[in-house]
Amino acid sequence: MPTENHRAFVLLFLLVAGLWVGPRCRAHEIPADIYTTVFVKQEAQRLRILVRVPLAAVRDFVYPEQPDGYLDFDKLAEQLPSLAQQWIAQGMEVHAEGVTLPAPAVTATQLSVASDRAFMDYESALDRVSAPLPGNDIKVVWNQLWFDVLLDYAVEDSPSRYTIRTGFERLAMRVSVALRFLPQEGGERVYSLHMDGGSGDTDALPLDPRWHQAAGRFIGMGFEHILEGIDHLLFLCCLVIPLRRLKPLVLVVTAFTVAHSITLLAAAAGYVPDGLWFPPLVETLIALTIVWMAVGNVVGAVAGTPLNPKGKPLAESWHSRWKLAFGFGLIHGLGFSFALRESLQFAGSHLATSLVAFNVGVELGQVAVLLVLAPLLTLLFRTLVSEGIGVIVLSALIAHTGWHWMLERGDALLAFVPAIQMGTVPDAATLMGAAGSAFALLTVIQWARNYLGRTPR
Repeated sequence: MPTENHRAFVLLFLLVAGLWVGPRCRAHEIPADIYTTVFVKQEAQRLRILVRVPLAAVRDFVYPEQPDGYLDFDKLAEQLPSLAQQWIAQGMEVHAEGVTLPAPAVTATQLSVASDRAFMDYESALDRVSAPLPGNDIKVVWNQLWFDVLLDYAVEDSPSRYTIRTGFERLAMRVSVALRFLPQEGGERVYSLHMDGGSGDTDALPLDPRWHQAAGRFIGMGFEHILEGIDHLLFLCCLVIPLRRLKPLVLVVTAFTVAHSITLLAAAAGYVPDGLWFPPLVETLIALTIVWMAVGNVVGAVAGTPLNPKGKPLAESWHSRWKLAFGFGLIHGLGFSFALRESLQFAGSHLATSLVAFNVGVELGQVAVLLVLAPLLTLLFRTLVSEGIGVIVLSALIAHTGWHWMLERGDALLAFVPAIQMGTVPDAATLMGAAGSAFALLTVIQWARNYLGRTPR
C-alpha cells in the first residue's frame, strides 16, 4: 500500500512535469490576420473551387518535423486530405438555385512556398495544386507555407445561380478573401471580402445575384450606414432640433435626400475626383456643415430668428433651411459614396437597382431616426428644459464635436499640400481657428444688421 507521503510525492512529480512539458505542447495560436484566395469555376455537371490559405491557419495539429527541425513533407502528405476536409470543406456552404449542395470531394491538395505566384490566375492555380507535392529537400517550417486545396461539387443540371459561404472566419481573427467567380459562359466577377472577429462579410454571397437579392442587400447597407455614421446623424440632429413639425421636417429631409442622391449617383458613375486628397476634403467639409448648422441653431435661438432671418421666427425658418439642407446634402452624398464604393462589387449586373436601393435604405434610416428624435426632443423641451435653452445647449455640444472633427480631418487634408513639408503652411488648428473667428464675426455682424433693420410690429 502506498503511503501518504508516497502519493504526495507522485502528485508533486506530475505537477512539475506538467508545468515543464505544458508550454512545449501548447496548441498553435490563432493567427491575427490572414489573406486567402478563392477561385470558383463553373463547369458542366461540376463546380470547382480552388482555395489557398496560409498553413498557419490550420491548427490543432502536430506537424511532423525532420531531425533538424524543418517540416517533414513525406509524413505530412498523407494527412493533407483530412486537414483540407476539416478546415476548408466542412466550413464551406454552397447553394445552387437555393438548394444546398452535398459535401465536396477533396480532389487535390498542395503545399507551396510563400513566394509562389501560381494563384494569380485560375489555370496556373489549377496546375499548381495538381503538381506533385514537394519533398524534404525544401527546408522550411510549417508556418511558412501556403495550403492549396481543390474541391469538386457535383451538380446535375448546371445551375446558373450559385451562393457561397466560405466559413473562413474561423481561420483567424481577421480574414481577407479575394474571391473570383468564373461562370461557364465566360467573364469574371471579383469580390473582396473582409471578416473581422467573426463579423463582416460572413453571410452567404450570391455569385451572380438577381435584382431582388442585390436590392435587399443594398437597402440593408444604406439603413446600417446612416445609423452607424455619427457625423450624418449629428447633421440630422441639427436639422431637427429647431424644426419638429411634420411639414418642415418632410421638406428639409426630402431636400437633403434628393441632394445626396445626386452626388452619390455622380460618384458611382465616376464623375468625381479619385485622388487620395478627395476623401479627406469631403470629410472635412462634412464636419464643416455640422458646425455651420449647429452654430446657426445657436444664433437663431439667441436672436429668436434663423441664421438668415429676414425677420421671421425660428420655427418658421424651414423655407430657408431646406436650401441649406440641399446644398449640404450634396457634400454628404459624396461621403455616402465612399462607403458604397467597395460594396458595389455585390451589385452584379444590377448597378442602377443597387444604387436606388442604397438610397432607399438611407432614407429609411433617416425616417427611423426622425421618428425617434423628434418626439424625444419635444418631450425634453416640454418637461426638462425650455426650448430656447435646449436648442442652445444641444447645438453647442454638436458644434464642439464637429469642430474637433474638422481639425482632425483638416490635418489629414493638409498632409497632401506639398508646402506643409517646408513649414510654409499653418497646421489645421491655426487655419480653422482663423476661419472660425472670421465666421463668428461675420455671423454677429449679419445678425445685428438684420435685427436692427427689422420693421417694428
